[in-house]
Amino acid sequence: MSDDLKPVIEALIFASPDPLTPKTIFQLLEEEPKEDIEKAIEALRDDYRQGGGLQMVEVAGGYQICTRPDLHEWVRRLFHEHSKQRLSVQALETLAVIAYKQPITGAEVAEIRGVNASGVVGTLLERQLVKVVGRKQVVGRPFLYATTREFLNVFGLSDLDDLPKVEEMAEALGMEVPAALTASSPTTESLPFEGESEGEGVKETDSSEQVH
Repeated sequence: MSDDLKPVIEALIFASPDPLTPKTIFQLLEEEPKEDIEKAIEALRDDYRQGGGLQMVEVAGGYQICTRPDLHEWVRRLFHEHSKQRLSVQALETLAVIAYKQPITGAEVAEIRGVNASGVVGTLLERQLVKVVGRKQVVGRPFLYATTREFLNVFGLSDLDDLPKVEEMAEALGMEVPAALTASSPTTESLPFEGESEGEGVKETDSSEQVH
């Protein structure tokens, strides 16, 4: 009977978002004898002790199936790649606004998109897709943002001249084109890709000054 219960218990532990306690397992399999369930759990633990990429561990009074510690570096690489490659629609929309209107402040991005963009801009800074390139000469002297060389690399562009038309980008993202986004083209002059970290080498500029 325990062999029949093993795959059931394994599936329950794997599917549970939290460590699955013996009490919960007993409740879920209430029609099965408690002794058979205990034997199935121990047999399952023996199976996972044989090696492989996964292990069954006891955490917080319950059981979890997780990757083995010696393989964490490989798993970390997987999640690192996913975090680099996957951007939300909101992030892509914000990135498009910055690409076409740079240099631009966070408040101007929010005005064009119609929603607060500070959190998304922060994400784009962390991904090194945008960077601070100056301060606008208005009250508060907000940061000005522009795209980076990493942005060009990720999207396979040789320079900003390779950006598709705003309408084409909006259609690809499934968004309507805000009127403010088509008011002017992006700067095609050299951007400060190299040798500056955020906040370093930032020069003061007025709203009409191009980024060098």
